Amino acid sequence: MNRNTPLSPRPVHEAAHRVQSAAQLRSQGVTAAQTAAQCLPGGPWQQLLPGVYLLRPGPPTNDDRVRGALLYAGRPPAGARRTVPVQPGPGYGEAMVTGLAALALYGFTSAPPVIALHRIDVLVPRTRRLRSTRFVQVTRAAVLPRPLRRLGVPLAPVERALADALASLTDASTVRRILTEAVRGGYCEPASVVRELNDAKLLGRPHVVDAVDALLVEGRAMAEGRLYEMVRAHRLPQPLWNVELSLPGGSPLGGVDAYWPEQAVALELGVCPPREEQVAFAAEREHLERLGVTVVRVTPKQLRDSTEQLSVVLRTAMMAAEDREPAAYVVVLPR
Repeated sequence: MNRNTPLSPRPVHEAAHRVQSAAQLRSQGVTAAQTAAQCLPGGPWQQLLPGVYLLRPGPPTNDDRVRGALLYAGRPPAGARRTVPVQPGPGYGEAMVTGLAALALYGFTSAPPVIALHRIDVLVPRTRRLRSTRFVQVTRAAVLPRPLRRLGVPLAPVERALADALASLTDASTVRRILTEAVRGGYCEPASVVRELNDAKLLGRPHVVDAVDALLVEGRAMAEGRLYEMVRAHRLPQPLWNVELSLPGGSPLGGVDAYWPEQAVALELGVCPPREEQVAFAAEREHLERLGVTVVRVTPKQLRDSTEQLSVVLRTAMMAAEDREPAAYVVVLPR
């Protein structure tokens, strides 16, 4: 037999994909010796990564590199490889693509195409003893997020992919471009990005902080635009925009993004996620509601996805004003 002879009753070239792991080849009746013979110089196969093979000559494509990285990172631990049967499916295990490669696969134009990247970041459980090798960079997480699939490829959620990408980027303009596209492109909301960057301990880096500040300004501007459009499209009464409320004696009650004085309904736009803001808002809301002011808090995601429901909530709050005690008099000033 030579290295070009078919290796089994079910030739490997009939497999769903041209990149296969050693375990997948064994499950098809291909021995390790036969695999090694096919990968000799000038042979039809090549070893792409440890335990992962490209079943054709020539340079790997984007798809080949991504699938190879996932097969390498998703293989079972060494001690279990001989005892655990190969499971049906792509063989990725819990592994998922993250970082710049994931952003490229999501369609980010500010991220380099996968083929231009020197490495593909793959997220795996922290307990995996797996080394980075060749073009695969292994990133570990104590708790893995739920992956999203694009064309069958498991990708880390955009927020996690952003954090893993920014961890290796030092150019401030690149960081800002990527974060701006994440918001403008509708991939995620600023609040969830800030949460992920905070968890990744990246908010101590000056170039990341500057980009996040710009991101929050961008996110607020977009959310305010959606809020104006919701009021117009659903024919709600025009509120007083961006005002500060206070008691007649001057005691401040806090700022709100919209206020309907006749119905004593206030709207607060929640853009930034830190816990301190949540606590401050809870205190302001409690104070205002003791004075008879109904406070509605909305998120940018709700304004993007659920404007009809939000308009119903606001209209209901305004109608309810007719059935309750008149609110205390408050002073309204421009913010």
